[in-house]
Amino acid sequence: MPWFVIYTKPRNEKKVAERLEKLGIIVYCPLVTQIKQWSDRKKKVQKPLFNSYLFVCLEDKERQNVFQVSGVVRYLFWLGKPAEVRNEEIEILKESLKGVMSSVEVTSINAGDILNIPSGPFKGKEGIVKHINKNSLQLILKELGFLITLTKEEIQ
Repeated sequence: MPWFVIYTKPRNEKKVAERLEKLGIIVYCPLVTQIKQWSDRKKKVQKPLFNSYLFVCLEDKERQNVFQVSGVVRYLFWLGKPAEVRNEEIEILKESLKGVMSSVEVTSINAGDILNIPSGPFKGKEGIVKHINKNSLQLILKELGFLITLTKEEIQ
């Protein structure tokens, strides 16, 4: 079954995901843990990686079922058709959010270089080095279309 991308009302991602699961729809809402600090306390909170977006896995003929849930706005479209995400890309997202990051052997890397990632969740993926500074490296993953940052420890 293909994965589709749905757009939700702002800050409704987790609620919509929960409601869709109750309908028996397979949903993936990538979450990242952040530490929020107030004047009197700190708290770990889980926030969606992509604001207002969820991934749903269902047959094409079942696509309309998501609109039974309040908070669902529309499907994301690409070239006039609902955008489909390959299962491998969803798996890569899941693995990358487990905190496992690839190791990159640093020899002489410059901005604009194409880098093949040797291990980790992005193993075998090619990326273009966007920016290098003293402690990190930004890499654009061409195939997935997003930017990752590897810290000095992850590059070693």
